[in-house]
Amino acid sequence: MINNHFGSRAELSILLGALLLSACSPQSEQSEVNTAPAMMSTAEAAAPEPSLGINPRGKTELEIDMSRIHNPDLVAVFDHIDTNIDEHVQNLQRWIQQPSVSNTGEGIQESAYMVEGFFDQFGCQETEVVDPGLTEYGTQANPVVYAKCDEGAEKTVAVYWMYDTMPITQPDLWTSPPFEARIVEQPPFDKVIIGRGANNSKGRQMAFWNAMMSIKAVTGSLPVNLIFLAEGDEERMSIGYRKFIRDNPELFSEADVMWGGGSSEGSVFVELITSGEAWGRGPTYSNIHGGRKRQVDAPAWRHIKMLATLVDDTGNEVLIDGFYDDVVPLTEDEEAILREAAEDYDVTVAAERLGVARFISDDPYEVQKLSRYGQSMNLDGIWAGNMFEG
Repeated sequence: MINNHFGSRAELSILLGALLLSACSPQSEQSEVNTAPAMMSTAEAAAPEPSLGINPRGKTELEIDMSRIHNPDLVAVFDHIDTNIDEHVQNLQRWIQQPSVSNTGEGIQESAYMVEGFFDQFGCQETEVVDPGLTEYGTQANPVVYAKCDEGAEKTVAVYWMYDTMPITQPDLWTSPPFEARIVEQPPFDKVIIGRGANNSKGRQMAFWNAMMSIKAVTGSLPVNLIFLAEGDEERMSIGYRKFIRDNPELFSEADVMWGGGSSEGSVFVELITSGEAWGRGPTYSNIHGGRKRQVDAPAWRHIKMLATLVDDTGNEVLIDGFYDDVVPLTEDEEAILREAAEDYDVTVAAERLGVARFISDDPYEVQKLSRYGQSMNLDGIWAGNMFEG
C-alpha cells in the first residue's frame, strides 16, 4: 500500500491552511509503505544538512502552487518542514519500530506511553494513559491516551488517533522486517519506508502531529485548542474506546468539532454461522471426509447460498429490507462540494494508487460520493471445513 503524504504536501497544505487561516474550524497482509514525514522538535536550532536523500516536495507527485498561499506563516511552516525532513523521517521510523499489536498485546502498554510522550512534547497541559477496564464483552480494554492542549483559543478541536496495528500473520510477504522501518527504493517513488503501521495509521498520524509541531515552532501557538483521544483497540472493534467515551463524556464536552472519523465510523459487525446441527442436515458435531458429499448435504454451500441473497449480482447493492431506509439525502452544498472535488479527480490514477483494477464507477463524481457517503456490506472472511495445511 502506498501512502502519498511524503510524495506530496497537498493534504498537509489543507490541514495547515485550515488551522492557520481559521480558528473555527482490512488491511491486506502486505508490506506497508509510507512516503511522508513524521515529527519534529519545536526547538529553533539550526537544522543539519539533509543526509537521507529524501526530497520533501516529491518528484512523482503534484507540487503545491506556493504562489497561491498568501499567509506568510504557512509558507514558513512548509519551509520549516523541508529543512527538517531528516528528523521527521527518523522519528517516524522510531514510532514504527515500536510494536503495537492490539490482538496479541505486543507492545501495547509501551506504545500508549509513547503516545503520551508525543502529547507531552507538544505541550499539552493534561495528558493521561487511562485504563478503561473490562469491556462489554468481558475482555480487558487496551489503554486510551487522553490529552488536553489549551492554546488560549476560542474553539476546540477533538482529534481521534489509533495507535494499534494488526499482527504480522504472513511474514514471508514482507520485503523487509515489519518493525525495522527500513528506507528503500520502490517505484514510482525514489524512497519509501516499509513497516507495520507506515500506512495505517502511524504515518498519517505523525504527518498530522508534525504539522501541529511545525505550526508551534513557527508561530508559537495554534489558533485552536486540541483534545486528543488515542485508542489501542481500533483493530478490535474499538471495544475499549467505546467504553472510555461512555464513561468519560465530560473530558471532551468542550470540543466544537472532531478531526478524523473516529473509531469504526458506525460500522456494524455481524458473525453468521451455518451448522449442520442447527440445520438438521449435514455433519452435526465434527468434520467428515469430503467424499461423503455424494451422500450428505454441505452446510458450507448452504452458507454461500445464504450470503448470495444479501446482495445483488454485482455485490454492490444490499438487498436486506430496510438497509437504506434511514439514509439522509445530500444537501445542495454537499452536492456542490462533491462536484468541485470531482473536477480534478482522476479515477484511473486514484485506483492505481489504491492498488485496485478499477472502482465500482468510472464517474469521478460517483466515486467521490461513494467514498464519502456510500453504504456497503463487506465480507471480512469466510471459514469452512479444513482450514489447515495438508
